[in-house]
Amino acid sequence: APSVAIRRRSPSTWTTSSSVVIPAELRRELEQHALEEAPNEACGLVLVREGRAVGYQRGRNAEASPYRFRLEVDPEVWFLEDEGYELAVFHSHPKSPPRPSRADLERAGLWASRPWLILRTDTRELAAWRLDDGRAEQVPLA
Repeated sequence: APSVAIRRRSPSTWTTSSSVVIPAELRRELEQHALEEAPNEACGLVLVREGRAVGYQRGRNAEASPYRFRLEVDPEVWFLEDEGYELAVFHSHPKSPPRPSRADLERAGLWASRPWLILRTDTRELAAWRLDDGRAEQVPLA
C-alpha cells in the first residue's frame, strides 16, 4: 500500500497575532480583481508572512456567481506554504457586508482552517476573519 505523508503546518501567525497588515498596494490589487469580476465574486489567495500580507495569487471562481465562490488556483501555489507563507482565502462580496455569509460558513470545507479576507466591492470595505466550527471571529486589520 502507498504511504501517505502528512505535513504538519507550523502555528499560524494569523491566528496568534492580534492583527494583520494589508499594505495599500496589495489592497488595491484585491479591489481591482473584485471590480474586474463584478457582478460575480472574485477569489484568490493572499500570501501572509509574519502577520503581513506580502502577495496575492488570483484565483478563478468556478461558480461564476455573485452569491458564492469555489476557488480554483494553480496547484503550484500550495508549495508556497513550504517556503514559509501562510495562505489566506480572499473573496469579494459585490454588494453585501464583508463578513462570512451563511453560504461561506456552510461551504468553507478545507478552507475553514485558513484565515479569510472579504472585500465588499461597492464600498471597498475590507475585513479579516478566522472561522471556527461554523462561527466567524473578526481579526483587526492594520
